[in-house]
Amino acid sequence: MKQELARLICQRAKNSRLAWSDQVKLMEETGFNLRIVEDQALAEGILPIRYQRNVHAISIDEQYRLFNSRVAVIGCGGLGGYVIEELARMGVGCITAWDYDYFEEHNLNRQLNAQFDNLGQSKVEAAARRVKKINPAVEFIGLPRKFEEQTGKDFLTGIQVVIDALDNITTRMMLADICRNLNIPLVHGAIGGWYGQVTTQFSGDNTLEQLYGKNQNTRGIEVDQGILSFVPAMVASLQVAEAIKILLGRGDLLRGKVMFINLLDMDIEIMELPSTQ
Repeated sequence: MKQELARLICQRAKNSRLAWSDQVKLMEETGFNLRIVEDQALAEGILPIRYQRNVHAISIDEQYRLFNSRVAVIGCGGLGGYVIEELARMGVGCITAWDYDYFEEHNLNRQLNAQFDNLGQSKVEAAARRVKKINPAVEFIGLPRKFEEQTGKDFLTGIQVVIDALDNITTRMMLADICRNLNIPLVHGAIGGWYGQVTTQFSGDNTLEQLYGKNQNTRGIEVDQGILSFVPAMVASLQVAEAIKILLGRGDLLRGKVMFINLLDMDIEIMELPSTQ
């Protein structure tokens, strides 16, 4: 059956591009879901048109690799909403997301999926609806629960990159430890006021311990600094860029380094950590 699907895809494609309307028709004609149709198209070297602007920056083979990648996002609020949006638009094929929280009015100034008509609703469920609207070929696994050690270990097994979009230090440190033990790269981001930071930790690194030391505060600096709308958007984009580079094995990473962002003074500094071991 997949051979027939491949034949039909090649028949429908124009200049090695496949329109969304044709993907839907192929799904209806063959009984395969959109995810299988898109996977087969990329395997044949045929690019869905919505990824056309990715070409030259990444290859079709790399787009196919992203579609077969698995990324977890811990937190669906300020950072997490933007992270999930950009991963889905990039065509990362499987996104798993955690968040037990619900939208409140104070989220409206900065959280991408926060709207007046979904106040009181689950952030994970809102993220699932958003992904379905912008890229229904992506598999989204939403977990409306707190991120805890045992379930975290279970659900993160097989994940290739984890993105930290949390808002408290205690859970961040637990996440860093789980990722280290499971040998999963962790892309950390934190925000507050006009400021943000980004770093990437690999197995064997103690990056977050160096950043936070013995800080026992449960909340981050946003409690004192507030959060402006453009800060999570920028930091989330940098986190997604790090994740995509890890998945594709390209470029320089912020491993052993921390990027500090000061948007009030338009100052970005990358600081080398003394040691990541």
